[in-house]
Amino acid sequence: VQLQASGGGLVQAGGSPRLSCAASGRTFSNYAMGWFRQAPGKEREFVAAISGGGGFTNYADSMKARCTISRDNAKKTVYLQIHSLQAEDTAVYLCAAAPRWDRVAVTTTQLYEYWGQGTLVTVSS
Repeated sequence: VQLQASGGGLVQAGGSPRLSCAASGRTFSNYAMGWFRQAPGKEREFVAAISGGGGFTNYADSMKARCTISRDNAKKTVYLQIHSLQAEDTAVYLCAAAPRWDRVAVTTTQLYEYWGQGTLVTVSS
């Protein structure tokens, strides 16, 4: 599975960008998909995940009120809509694919087999 994230850039504080992650290769709907982010000098952290069929989601506590994960299996794409951007949201956002859904395990990087290159979101004040 190859993953290509897009939708980042310089965004004003308070903005609501939608990030996309397009997949190619194996059957997309077989994979749970996750979004992580990594700020400069910080560890990679979980943001959100969605099951292969889209029926289950999980969010980091810090983000559940401000983001929505969704997927379109026909387009082989997963989305992350972020609302009310804050300065601390500046990070590289990475998408990843996991072979199964586990509500707890999807919050950890170890479950994921494939990673995209990430898209940088920079929040300007």
